[in-house]
Amino acid sequence: MKKEIDKLAWLYIQDGKLLIARSKNKKLFYIPGGKREEGESDEQALIREIKEEISVDLIPSTIKYAATFKAQADGKESEIMVKITCYYADFQGSLSPDAEIEEIDFIGYQDKSRCSLCAIQAMDWLKSKNLIT
Repeated sequence: MKKEIDKLAWLYIQDGKLLIARSKNKKLFYIPGGKREEGESDEQALIREIKEEISVDLIPSTIKYAATFKAQADGKESEIMVKITCYYADFQGSLSPDAEIEEIDFIGYQDKSRCSLCAIQAMDWLKSKNLIT
């Protein structure tokens, strides 16, 4: 039976490039975000995770659903899938890696091979909408 890791992710695009993050001791980048804690809404969890990982405050009134993607989970057994529910949002503060995040970057479509399978799916979708270059 397949297991699913349910995560929320923040799509932030600047100059046609997508914000990505890499955790300590990981090779691949992913879209910033994380898992809900008990009783949290998507918006509450996304705001908390982004604050923990990237040190910025998402503006709740600007959070808008984008799309959901599913793929094989990075570094996990084959029956484990990850689902990312992606949102757009504006933010306050300056982007800076924090907690388990070692590095953040903005990448264009041609560099998608640096990312997890789920992030690649999201980038394919963003490219199809002409949101990234």
